[in-house]
Amino acid sequence: MAVRFADAEWKGNLQEGQGKMRLGTGGFEGSYTYKSRFEEGAGTNPEELIAAASAGCFTMAFSGELSKAGFTPTQLKTRAEVTAERVNNQFTITKIHLTTEGQVAGIDEKRFQEIGEGAKKNCPVSRALNPSIQVSLNAKLVK
Repeated sequence: MAVRFADAEWKGNLQEGQGKMRLGTGGFEGSYTYKSRFEEGAGTNPEELIAAASAGCFTMAFSGELSKAGFTPTQLKTRAEVTAERVNNQFTITKIHLTTEGQVAGIDEKRFQEIGEGAKKNCPVSRALNPSIQVSLNAKLVK
């Protein structure tokens, strides 16, 4: 697999400075500031990008696991919520909660949940973050 990269630049001090993050492919570039990261200011932040990575990775893994089990998902939609809080006086990402809805013909609820849990546990982003960050899942099968 290829090596992936992203770039970040920061100008100024922590609270008044500003920066930009850019994916190596050029598919995304966004500004970030102290307020966009620690308050409710405009722009993005690293935690939001971790949420995007987690949601994207899990959703692809879920699709792959469903396919291996003989099911073709019509649609999977996932939201990842990253929680960051102070731990030992350090700003720390402590958990990620995935909420997914899937339309998958021919599968029962129990099997859908089992495959979802396996995808959560085994997607590369979850494995990279484990065991430091707790990843939880709420999966809903929709018709």
